[in-house]
Amino acid sequence: MQERSSVAELVEQLRRELDRYSVGGKLPSSRALVERFRVSPVTVSRALAQLAAEGLVVTRPGAGAFRAQARSVPAATGDTSWQEVALSADGAGDLVPRSVDASGVLVSLAAPPPGVVEFNGGYLHPSLQPERAMSAALARAGRRPGAWGRPPTEGLPELREWFARNIGGAVTAAEVLITAGGQSALTTALRALAPPGAPVLVESPTYPGMLAIARSAGLRPVPVPVDADGVKPALLADAFRATGARVFVCQPLFQNPTGAVLAPDRRGEVRRIAREAGAFVVEDDFVRRLVHEDAGPLPRPLAADDPDGVVVHVSSLTKATSPSFRVSALAARGPVLERLRAIQVVDTFFVPRPLQEAALELVGSPAWPRHLRTISTELKARRDTMTTALRLHLPELALPHIPSGGYHLWLRLPDGTDESALTAAALRAGVAITPGRPYFSAEPPAGHLRSSFAAVAGVGEIVEGVRRLRTACDEVLPAKNARRRLP
Repeated sequence: MQERSSVAELVEQLRRELDRYSVGGKLPSSRALVERFRVSPVTVSRALAQLAAEGLVVTRPGAGAFRAQARSVPAATGDTSWQEVALSADGAGDLVPRSVDASGVLVSLAAPPPGVVEFNGGYLHPSLQPERAMSAALARAGRRPGAWGRPPTEGLPELREWFARNIGGAVTAAEVLITAGGQSALTTALRALAPPGAPVLVESPTYPGMLAIARSAGLRPVPVPVDADGVKPALLADAFRATGARVFVCQPLFQNPTGAVLAPDRRGEVRRIAREAGAFVVEDDFVRRLVHEDAGPLPRPLAADDPDGVVVHVSSLTKATSPSFRVSALAARGPVLERLRAIQVVDTFFVPRPLQEAALELVGSPAWPRHLRTISTELKARRDTMTTALRLHLPELALPHIPSGGYHLWLRLPDGTDESALTAAALRAGVAITPGRPYFSAEPPAGHLRSSFAAVAGVGEIVEGVRRLRTACDEVLPAKNARRRLP
């Protein structure tokens, strides 16, 4: 965050000084800018790249940066109001409207303003990302013979084999497709398995990005409640009978947002219930590599114990690496695999080969297991720090379950709390939080918030973020829950 702030400040300073130079005039050298503003060469390079992207300067390798020709006045804005009619008419015949609310996804993607503690992040903080290992892997990948050629549409065989081994059981490389991130894989799966207008069973609460995918495809999400042991089998069976659904989407391991792990006695039940309903289970195994060091042995993916092809499995490297390292896998058995392959080819052709080659280099290097051990230790420390701080300073926020994997806690708010008001008050206090409403496909049973401990700089920032959240709660929570403000 400090680097982003330095770049923005330098861009603004250089933008103000551009009038000193005539068109085509040369700006000071990068070395001169580094010495004058006392910033790193990387900051100068990024600032000049930003100005070049805005059309204010032109950079010439080996020569420097020069003031660009002034841009012409943009054409007058046209009248786009006709689109409201066109877009509405286009969906008039849809059984389920396909308008998309991306706000629940954008909450975890948007960077907060400088100085705001990021409790709403959905990815590892840069200090936790294996940046050196990824850079080295990408450099080695670029030197591989054919690295910039066209890969097989299904993905590189070696990478498919690696994902198959990690899923386990009888899953083979031939049953794996390489995809561009978990979101893309889920989109492909839902498009393949359910026609527009169909119901799709989802956990309640669940990942807002998946709900957005379903609605954009014209599907109707039907909630099935979860508890500390995952989805409730009896209610899942009832939902299949009541709706005739042919798809159930779940996260059996460290579910988002509750952190629940599907209990051993429920795992076989979920597969059996789906099989009897003639339905598929889409298993989103999104966070298996973010296990905490006190978790103990993890259960195998549902797909590892599924000989009948009930489970369509999604697994990704993104959460354990970087939001830009978008490499994931879809695994399926039987005729459905061909449908998944066809949809992916039509949508994206293939995942860029350099990224696949870099993934192979990364997971095959000694740095990969070291990285996983490091984040396992660090995430536990951050989880424990946040849990302790919340219990000490915000006891009125119920914490029903402490997960041993993942990157967030799921908190229940006191009855009568206005989620939107609390989110706004928290931002004013300098901490960004995620409201619970977008995680429910129907009316929520209570107010909640999701608090991430992975996107912050360290445990000190977690303590400070909870202190700021205390300030927001003092402003918003019902009077009967009010506490004295922290010093």
